Amino acid sequence: MNIRRATHDDYEAVRAFTSDIWADRGGDYIPDVYHDWLEDPDETGKKTFLAEVDGEAAGIVQAVMLSSDEAWFHGMRVASQYRRQGVSTRLNEATFEWAREQGATVGRVMIFSWNTPSLGMARASGFEPITSFRFAHPDPDSDAAIPASRTVSSDPTAAWRYWTHSDARAHLRGLGLAPEESWSMRELTPADFEQFADETAVFAVGGDDRWSGVAYRTRTLEREPDDDANCSDGIDEASADTETIAEYGVGAWDDLESARALFGAIARDAARLEAETIRIVIPETARYVTDAAYAGAKLADEPDFALGLDLTGDVCV
Repeated sequence: MNIRRATHDDYEAVRAFTSDIWADRGGDYIPDVYHDWLEDPDETGKKTFLAEVDGEAAGIVQAVMLSSDEAWFHGMRVASQYRRQGVSTRLNEATFEWAREQGATVGRVMIFSWNTPSLGMARASGFEPITSFRFAHPDPDSDAAIPASRTVSSDPTAAWRYWTHSDARAHLRGLGLAPEESWSMRELTPADFEQFADETAVFAVGGDDRWSGVAYRTRTLEREPDDDANCSDGIDEASADTETIAEYGVGAWDDLESARALFGAIARDAARLEAETIRIVIPETARYVTDAAYAGAKLADEPDFALGLDLTGDVCV
C-alpha cells in the first residue's frame, strides 16, 4: 500500500470508487466538488491523501488545519473491494502525522448519525464522542416577527459574553461551524465574534436586563438541489434551480421567546441576502430541538456527531 498526495489526475479513479457510496441518499458529494476540494500545490494548511494498492486507488481522506492547533479530518472514503484491509488505518496514520507536523494537538471529525460504518471506524481509530447537533431551518422572511420583549444586537462583545455562559456552549464543548472550511467545526474565540461582526453577521438577543441568545453567520453558498443530498440539511429537492443557502454556525438561547427573536433576526438576514434556505447548528438536546420546532423552524431528519482525538499522545478527548 502506498499513501501519497491526491492530485487532479486522480479524479476518474476517485469518482469510480465513490460512485456507489450513499446511493440511497443521493450519492456521494466528493465527485461533484473534487477539483475545488483539492488543495493547491503550494497550500500548506490542507492536504488530501490517496491510498493505492498495487497502483490502484483504494481510498482518500483530507486533513485541514482550522487553527494553530486544531485539525479537521473529512472525506474518508475506501473502495468497496479494499474495505477491512487496513486502508482507513493507514490513511488515518498519515493524516495524524501530518497534523502533528503542523502543530495540531487535537483532531476532529463530523459524522452523520445514520452513517454506522463510519461511526464504528472512527471509534476504532481512536476518536471519542464530543457532542451532537442538528440543523434547524427557519424560512427566510424579510418581515419575520421578533417578540416585543426581546431585542437583537450585532454587538460581538455581547454575543461572546452570552456564549461563554450558555448551556449550548457546554453541550457543544465550545465548538461552532468554522469559517475556514465548510462542514467543519472548531472552538470559537472572542476574535471570531469580532470577525463575524465585521465580515458576516452576529446576533445577540437581549431581554429582561440580560443577554439570552446568540448566533453568527458563517457563509452563504450556492448549491444544486441534488448536491450533498445525503446531508439532509433542508434544501428543496423539488427545485430545479440552484439555491442560495445562508449558514449560521451556532444558535443558542435561554427560552422560547429568545429562540423566536433569534430565528426572526436570522430569517430577516437571510431574506436580505436573497437566500432560499437557512441552516443553523443547534445542540441536539430535547429542549433545543423542541424549542426550535415550537418556534416554527423545520428540522433536519437526524442529528450529526462530532468526535475528537488528542494528537499529543493518541489519547482520546
